[in-house]
Amino acid sequence: MANRESRIMNLSKSRIMAGLQCVKRLYLRVHEPDLAGELDESSLAVIEQGQEVGRVAQKMFPGGVLIEAGHEELDKALALTTQVVAKGQVPALFEATFQHDHVLVRADILERHAKGNWRLIEVKSATDIKDRYVYDVAIQRLVLEACGFKVVPCLMHLNREYVYDGKQYELEKLFRIRDVTDETAALTKDVRALIREQRKMLAQAQPPDIEAGRQCTDPVTCEFYKVCNKPLPDGHVRNLPGLSSTKLDKLKDLGVELIGDIPRNFPLTERQKRAWECVQSGKPWFGKGLKETLAELEYPVHFMDFETLGLALPRFPGMRPYDQLPFQWSMHIHRKPDAALEHYGFLADNKDDPRPSFLKSLCQAIGRKGSIVVYNQGFESGRLKNLASWLPKYEDTITGIQDRLWDLLAVMRANVYHPGFAGSFSLKRVLPALIPNMSYDGMEVAEGTEAGLAWEKMIDGEVDSAERKRLRAALLAYCKQDTLAMVRLLEVLREA
Repeated sequence: MANRESRIMNLSKSRIMAGLQCVKRLYLRVHEPDLAGELDESSLAVIEQGQEVGRVAQKMFPGGVLIEAGHEELDKALALTTQVVAKGQVPALFEATFQHDHVLVRADILERHAKGNWRLIEVKSATDIKDRYVYDVAIQRLVLEACGFKVVPCLMHLNREYVYDGKQYELEKLFRIRDVTDETAALTKDVRALIREQRKMLAQAQPPDIEAGRQCTDPVTCEFYKVCNKPLPDGHVRNLPGLSSTKLDKLKDLGVELIGDIPRNFPLTERQKRAWECVQSGKPWFGKGLKETLAELEYPVHFMDFETLGLALPRFPGMRPYDQLPFQWSMHIHRKPDAALEHYGFLADNKDDPRPSFLKSLCQAIGRKGSIVVYNQGFESGRLKNLASWLPKYEDTITGIQDRLWDLLAVMRANVYHPGFAGSFSLKRVLPALIPNMSYDGMEVAEGTEAGLAWEKMIDGEVDSAERKRLRAALLAYCKQDTLAMVRLLEVLREA
């Protein structure tokens, strides 16, 4: 402890921002980094997507020079930055590196202006500005000004309204740059105080005693999540659906950890009361209006599911940043009550625009009559709306499909609860609770994000034919499981 107090702790912008989320996260990063969990493929994909946005943003500054030095090559990065800054003909630097008072920052873009002025630009792959982004820039501004630079701090982010023409990005429209001089100036004292407090905390012999909470996943999931979040016992109060942090705190004050111990007079919503009663009885609950709701279904009954890929940078004509690109659908059909179950599907298998084939095949399979069961109507309907805007000749057909949608998720929320739901109505939670011999366990692709990543691998041309075949089979199995799950769940509800 004495050794820690005797030296100034080195901080970087990323460390300071980690500490802004949670001081315990910062402490563990510095003193116990081996406790960090491995990043999964989804997290790595998000990081890569952000880096791709950064590389595209650099194209707005032709002639800019990248400071090519790894994160472990600090001295090299500092030296190269000094050299390039001294070259007056260089209009911009990328990843320029600066250090002052043992605080290190790397600037995404440092654009040279007249009379020794610079524009300091932090690039974000988001489509709007968040408060924490301003803190990010304020830290950089503090260091650069301490190093003698006159800067205009800015945030650069994607423009959600930009529509890609399919040829090349119009960078001035794809991105928005906002001057945050006033906002960062207002944070200067706070940032200095934050740095002092973090250094004081890091000098302690033990990590701060911080209870697990929302900060574990907001704004990002902490790499030390499992250190602080141990598995909850069955029936924990956190498994009540829609439980607010205020109610959770009140239950903690009462010393209540299990749903079964919640007092009868404790204020709960109707859905939470149902969950409480189910946990007490150990039996599922089915609403009185369920049969009437099920009677709304008209044959042929279709069960439909889409798989999509969310792209920060639009890939095909008409797309905007973060539009969902549909690449796969699955459909089971019951033509009449006693008919055999039919299955149809589509999976794009190359880098061409999948939307025309996706929609054409879907319209051929779905016909013009009968209910279409989905699990989260807002998602499928939203993707159909996108498809109508991209392929307007199908607009009337798509409107007809949207009018036939029947949301099984909404029905479940209003009419069904099982102790095994543990507060969640996701298909992955509901299915094994009501149908124990069906689940997604052991499937190579078991959720939507994994599906998008698997599809990207399958079409990128860098995998061999055997791997491509394996990925294709996994994707087909996953999407088919989603629609079959809805078929089986509906059978359970009809028998309830």
